[in-house]
Amino acid sequence: MPLSKKQIKFLRAKCHDLKAVIMLGQKGLTEEVLNELEIALTHHELVKIKLSVDDRDERKKMIVKICEKSQSKEVQSIGKTLSVYRVNPDKAIIEIPKG
Repeated sequence: MPLSKKQIKFLRAKCHDLKAVIMLGQKGLTEEVLNELEIALTHHELVKIKLSVDDRDERKKMIVKICEKSQSKEVQSIGKTLSVYRVNPDKAIIEIPKG
């Protein structure tokens, strides 16, 4: 389900005060990182990720890869910080406004 502009704006406001939960290191996107991201998304729905990639094009590729592998939506990307959202299939934690 794609997010509307209103929903993205709401989620951006929510993620403003969040600290980065996941930090990608030199090894990049490993299975361990994906497992931690899966746990964080299931528990929080909205997660901030710190990327260690300096090259802007590589960072964009990494963001796409993260969203595909975790089945999440990109909410915001500023510099090396990425915020992603995925609704918890069992019980929604964050009530986002209707589109």
